[in-house]
Amino acid sequence: MPQPTVPRRRVLRGALGAGAVALAGPLAACAPGSSASEPRKLTGTPSASAKGEITIWNRSGDLFKVFDKAIGAFRKAYPNVKVNHQAVDIDAKLANTLITGSDLPDGSFWDDAKIGSQAEHLYDLTDLIAPYRDRTSAYKLSVNTVDGRIYGVPWDLDPGLLWYREDLLEDAGVDPAGLKTYDDLLAAARALKEKNSSARPIHMEKDPFLGQLWLEMLANQQGTSLADAGGKVRLDSKAYRDILTWIKDAVDDGLVTHAEYLKQADVAALENGQQALVPWAVWWSFAPQQLLKKTKGRWRAAPLPAWTPGGARSGAMGGSSFIIPAKAKNPELAWLLYEFLCFKQPGYTAVYGPSSVYPGGLDTSVPSYTPARRADKPLFQPVEALGGQDLWKVAVDAAATIPAAAPIPAWWTKSVDYLGNNLQRLMEGKMRPDDVIDDSTRKIQRNLVDRA
Repeated sequence: MPQPTVPRRRVLRGALGAGAVALAGPLAACAPGSSASEPRKLTGTPSASAKGEITIWNRSGDLFKVFDKAIGAFRKAYPNVKVNHQAVDIDAKLANTLITGSDLPDGSFWDDAKIGSQAEHLYDLTDLIAPYRDRTSAYKLSVNTVDGRIYGVPWDLDPGLLWYREDLLEDAGVDPAGLKTYDDLLAAARALKEKNSSARPIHMEKDPFLGQLWLEMLANQQGTSLADAGGKVRLDSKAYRDILTWIKDAVDDGLVTHAEYLKQADVAALENGQQALVPWAVWWSFAPQQLLKKTKGRWRAAPLPAWTPGGARSGAMGGSSFIIPAKAKNPELAWLLYEFLCFKQPGYTAVYGPSSVYPGGLDTSVPSYTPARRADKPLFQPVEALGGQDLWKVAVDAAATIPAAAPIPAWWTKSVDYLGNNLQRLMEGKMRPDDVIDDSTRKIQRNLVDRA
């Protein structure tokens, strides 16, 4: 079986940023919580009769086509604004153009992971976002904020969900509604294994980058992250210790399938019933729709379990926003476009609604803007591959519980060499939770934080 292609999250080095370029040269010196120069502010919105021309960058692939359609709706609303919409390798090109200030777009799609470390090169959008702030996800605002100022226009929200095989849980006498805590999830996995001795019900990620991204989703549920707003490492905490201990317990009890996301071994384990419980982001919906032929229609989504009774039932796993370079030629018109796409009903409906690319609507994320996430007005349709489940309601309910976070530090991707790899050793039974915390903290501090 060939390695699957996942266009929405390519997998996924883009979900939190592939770019080691964000750690090189001048960029490394601008960590969250610092500012090399006074930020440039945008404070006014052009009128409906605005005229001009803008260049907008997006990644190639399915999302480019989705946004191209939505930009068509913008052109109808603002016929005097010409939009040059370009497909660009953003990870390879954007950071360098921000530094040099030449050949810049007026606006660009970008990973949340990159924005906190690039504030000196971006427009301060705080005043423009102010009217929408109270109705925007606290998480998305927090990862776009540096020194109290907002530098990215929040777009998608990627809530974590619990994906499960409905038929296997029913066979084992497990009620999905009863999976309220992570202890409940372990109990369900044990019941599935009693029913089928070859089952290893819980997916745990074998790719170090995705494994660390997954770990951060579980930490975000508890209101924490690898670094605080000032870039200080805070891995040594009860929240992380609880997660790592839970992982060790699952591994020790033989409840884990340790496989790379949607690679051949992972897909096979999902299809043959070995895996039945996948705590993952909403964009896992791609799997039953495109890859899982044998078990299509048997998978369902539910909120993540909570770490404590009554705790948050979701955390964010990845995400992207829009930025306006500080040296853009027509920044006001770029804001007009992003305001339309993110905060205006015709815009976000055009993005998330049915299209030739996603006939049922874009169902791999939800908007960060609360009025766009109305349960009674879904932007995408029930998913046939999930047995007709209303994924919209599950995802928007989960999104509403996601706690705020901190800007993602410039060194996050490089920290995978330490935390991501040590997490793999824990899943392989080669390290203990305290060893993961101590070794990772020491190496991240010495090799990344101190050097930055």
